Amino acid sequence: MKKVVIEPVTRVEGHGKVTIHLNDEGQVDDAFFHIVEFRGFDRFIQGHPYWEADTLVQRLCGICPVSHHLAASKAIDQLVGIDPGDLSPTAEKLRRLLHYAQMFQSHALHFFYLAAPDLLFGLDAPAEQRNVVGVATADRETARKGILMRIFGQEVIQAIAGRKIHGVAAVPGGVHKTFHPHERDRFLKGSDDLPNIDTMIEWSKEMVDYIKDYHEKNHDWLDSFAYYPSGHMGLVTDEGALELYDGKLRAVDAEGKITLPDIENDRYADYFREGVEKWIYMKFPYIKSLGRDKGWNRVGPLARLNVADKITTPLAQKEFEVFKMLTEGKPNNATMHSHWARLIEVLHCAELMKELLDDETILGNDLIRKGTPRNEGIGIIEAPRGTLTHHYQVDDNGKIEKCNLIVSTTHNNEPMNRAVRWVANKIFEENQTITEPMLNQIEVAIRAYDPCLSCATHAMGQMPLHVELYDSSNQLIDERFKH
Repeated sequence: MKKVVIEPVTRVEGHGKVTIHLNDEGQVDDAFFHIVEFRGFDRFIQGHPYWEADTLVQRLCGICPVSHHLAASKAIDQLVGIDPGDLSPTAEKLRRLLHYAQMFQSHALHFFYLAAPDLLFGLDAPAEQRNVVGVATADRETARKGILMRIFGQEVIQAIAGRKIHGVAAVPGGVHKTFHPHERDRFLKGSDDLPNIDTMIEWSKEMVDYIKDYHEKNHDWLDSFAYYPSGHMGLVTDEGALELYDGKLRAVDAEGKITLPDIENDRYADYFREGVEKWIYMKFPYIKSLGRDKGWNRVGPLARLNVADKITTPLAQKEFEVFKMLTEGKPNNATMHSHWARLIEVLHCAELMKELLDDETILGNDLIRKGTPRNEGIGIIEAPRGTLTHHYQVDDNGKIEKCNLIVSTTHNNEPMNRAVRWVANKIFEENQTITEPMLNQIEVAIRAYDPCLSCATHAMGQMPLHVELYDSSNQLIDERFKH
């Protein structure tokens, strides 16, 4: 048995590695995507008072702290007796604005900084070129727009939450401050250092046009690379529209048959189980009625567009219709189309931010509501990377007794492993010698999911890349180092 190891996987958030096991004929026997960090938030948050949770859990990640803050806050709202529909209009709209800004900046970060180098330069491009500096050198204007789009989202986050990273906006039952007219006007009108929201919508539309043009020229590999059938899951409104902040859970299989019929968030535990494997510090969620083998789902931009019937903003809806035509309305199972879906969501979030910035309600002072306390709260939200669940149980003194976090990347654990196996089988059919571009193809498949490994696990130390190839007698025949 030969074994190839890729460690770490690059241009993702967190630390992971891939091991590929080859038989004596050089064919792939199996392949695994290992999350080598250890996650402990579910346990060490126990014993803390519930009102600390939405601040503590942000430290899961520096990329998507807003998502954890808001998912936890939705759960904490229930602990103080407030369901999503019970928030004041001002509080809900400010939370939504914060959430859409997070989606906008995170998607911009992933596309321009992490995914674009592979798309712009190709899978076989030199490693030193495949980075944001290489993108800026090759296409200065596109890189500039990408950077400013991310900055715009971060500035909205800072205006609402006080800081771009690990800020605090939500409190039990609402938000702690309103939005002031001068804060709102900066985003509506722009400033010397920041374009306005209309420019963000224009640039977002340009990026969707870019990916459509790219697909037209490169559809052969985009349509087939890491293609495999799967289930898909995301939140939808009562009318079946794409919903990012608060909706019902819907899942469909690879052909579009509904496998999870728009259930309320509070019932998620009745439908889901989590499997474990000894080779990874991350669980494998699945719909229990379908079992472990068939009940797993992709989550994230591609999955959300697959389960939704429509999008509520006009420009994104037009692009949604074009996207759905690719598969004649059926679920899209092409992994690389995740980037296209992600950019449609960027446009959707820009439009949603415009609607909220134009809404005078976000300047209101009715910020906090109270209800009858409960001992259990569940908050589910669509984070940039997919469906995110926070579930807390507290004692009568308000201390957390039980915490269960199902992070977006956890749902994508099985899909990413499937993608790794697909690519590994393909490349080792054609190659027997390790090359960096060959290994990069495996990372490209993983990066399409924009995994946030630190959200699921935690580790200490530095992990350089060391790839080794062994023959059937376990003799080292080739190796590469990357520091």
